[in-house]
Amino acid sequence: MPNTIFSSEGALLFIMVAMVALGFWLQRFKAFKTLGPALTVIIMGIVLSNLRIVPTSSATYDAVSSYCVPLSISICLLSLDLKQMRKLSKEPVIALISAIFSVCVAALVFGVLFADKIDEGWKVAGMFVGTYTGGSSNLTAIAVGLDASKTTIASANAADYVVGIPTLILMFATPALYKSSKWLKKLWPYEMSEPELLGDGNHEELMTSKEWSIQEIAWLLAIGFGTVWAATSISSMVFGAGFRSAGRILLITTFSIILAQVPAIRKLRGNFDLGLFVALLFLVTIGFAVDLKQFFGSTFYITLFCFCVIVCSILLHLLITRLLKVRFEYVLLSIVGCISDGPTAALIASSAQWKTLINIGLLMGVLAGALGNYVGIGVAYAIRAFIGA
Repeated sequence: MPNTIFSSEGALLFIMVAMVALGFWLQRFKAFKTLGPALTVIIMGIVLSNLRIVPTSSATYDAVSSYCVPLSISICLLSLDLKQMRKLSKEPVIALISAIFSVCVAALVFGVLFADKIDEGWKVAGMFVGTYTGGSSNLTAIAVGLDASKTTIASANAADYVVGIPTLILMFATPALYKSSKWLKKLWPYEMSEPELLGDGNHEELMTSKEWSIQEIAWLLAIGFGTVWAATSISSMVFGAGFRSAGRILLITTFSIILAQVPAIRKLRGNFDLGLFVALLFLVTIGFAVDLKQFFGSTFYITLFCFCVIVCSILLHLLITRLLKVRFEYVLLSIVGCISDGPTAALIASSAQWKTLINIGLLMGVLAGALGNYVGIGVAYAIRAFIGA
């Protein structure tokens, strides 16, 4: 390994945490906000390692990486209230199931077709199922569960950005396009009325200040580390070597959802923010590990694969929901809740003045994210069995 400017454990830990802080700070600028904090820190990591400022591999990275992703999964799921599902009527449930099913079918089909063209193709398929049923945090979680290489993870994140960002921009423009287009309304005549969308005005504001205490942070970390330890111990005893990492991620997901049903745990504030911070530390190490030559060689087919999955899954989803006469608003929010996350779905509802659907969009995204780890790992192993990898 070539000499680098920084290589000591203390220096690397400082650089990693500083990069995450800088990644968040840069979100105030439009270009970086478009990239998002995850891709921002990955790109910064690639630049630093390829300029030989930091090493591409280190025991420090390994130590941080081994706990960051599972800890992030656990902490982020600790606010999931399964009783909230009662708030979902028949239509949003149908839309959500259709969206998840469509992603699984598209990833399964194209995963088989692209398997021999992409390194770790079956793993990439599972990662894309994860990211399009619950956002980029699921992509990372499934990648770790499937022991994907760091180059594969970085390439998949880049492909998700190249294809996902234009798709998301289109989703934000869709409410206005639908409202002004007679052709779209004729094609999809099922929509909610203005009074149904506006409601009585008694709704929570989406973008409000967040307050959380040091005690809540301490409890979130304690519960997260405890969950990871328990799941790791059980998976090492129960699962064979080939499924141990995936089993660990599924156990962490399951245990965290169960713990979240305890009201005192569910009410702990700041879990999404803390979970994101921890996950970004892992993504910094992903950027450090990327060799640019190898990265660009693997990205083309992964991007094409990603494009096929997202386009065909949306088309299949639209076909199913159109046949079932699901209203336009629920269809759109189910797509956004899956390909991005609950807050983004809620933001689209808010910007479109669908005030009664803000919380429903948020809930759809959270539920999709919880299911994403299960279906993503399931699809990956189904492809692996089919191609005999």
